Amino acid sequence: MSENVAQQPIRVLNLFTIMDRGGAETMVMNYYRHIDRTKVQFDFLVHREQRGAYDDEIETLGGRIYRLCPIYPQNFARYKRDLRGFLQAHPEYKIIHSHMSELGYFAFREAEQQGVPVRICHAHNAPHGFDAKMIVRTYFKKRMMPHLTHLFMCGEESGKWLYGEKNKSRFIMLNNAIDAASYTYDLSKREELRRQLGLADELVIGHVGRFNPQKNHPFLMDIFAALLKKESNAVLLLVGGGEGMSKMQEKVQALGIAEHVRFLGVRSDVADLMQAMDMFVLPSLYEGLPVTMVEAQAAGLPCIISDKVPPECILTEGLVDVMTLSASPETWAEKILAKRAIPRTDRRAEIAAHGFDITTEAVKLQEFYLRAVQGDA
Repeated sequence: MSENVAQQPIRVLNLFTIMDRGGAETMVMNYYRHIDRTKVQFDFLVHREQRGAYDDEIETLGGRIYRLCPIYPQNFARYKRDLRGFLQAHPEYKIIHSHMSELGYFAFREAEQQGVPVRICHAHNAPHGFDAKMIVRTYFKKRMMPHLTHLFMCGEESGKWLYGEKNKSRFIMLNNAIDAASYTYDLSKREELRRQLGLADELVIGHVGRFNPQKNHPFLMDIFAALLKKESNAVLLLVGGGEGMSKMQEKVQALGIAEHVRFLGVRSDVADLMQAMDMFVLPSLYEGLPVTMVEAQAAGLPCIISDKVPPECILTEGLVDVMTLSASPETWAEKILAKRAIPRTDRRAEIAAHGFDITTEAVKLQEFYLRAVQGDA
């Protein structure tokens, strides 16, 4: 009996809103696929009733998915009560790893009260600007700090934003690692994907990201409209979903560029789609450390990013140029055309050298969990 218990993997409870194909969700799934699941198994506590894009795969890999109500102000009392009941019913969880920024506060506080020894918060983003929500976010950021045992981050700016610079000595970097081999440039795969997409010799600009304000899609549409005036044989591929998609569809109609823009929705074949692209453009208003930038560079894509994207994401020599958001769409378009001639090559060695190849990084995370549950991390 005791021998069988000893052979069971430790189970890590990951907290998310919903397991759709966002950056943080994709990063965690990359790690999940590559850890030794006989030693460490992932489960998920999510806060939406509907199933997420990754739910089927999670269950196939042996993960369990639990659901609680959304963390809205009107639900706070219910959420705290249900969360307490959940943790009391599941004493097997010795590690919780929250990817919900300051909204993990309730879980951290309750987990500490229920004796969960390892309570990890993970900073995935570094918002800029100020609005009414920021007052509430700041309040919960400060309230959660005493309940945390480990402060994870994907990049320096995201760590500073969520935990404060005074806690910098406690930051633990976990790279947004990917399976670099699956993104490596492949000419035959590129030709096949372009055939599938009905593309010939067009200049294909790509973007991967949810349709939310952070990704700055309206400016991306303006950039592409300016590009078409200089290069009419161009196509923009937009990968991702979200409530903001319909507004962008209206915008491309208003700009008269709809026939050149393809809304591909949420896709599971991003690695293949990047083979078909010629350029990757990311004009975000803010980022933590975007997984899509690691993926694009692994695919050998020339990239143009905004100066609000952390420079830590630049992992390759000569592939990435940075543009200020104050520059005009026309200036961005000129930069894209100047960058298009860079040849596509195998960039795996550079990705791995910076610690972004999942095959090695997953082992590090796995060993961290095993040490942490023993009190050694």
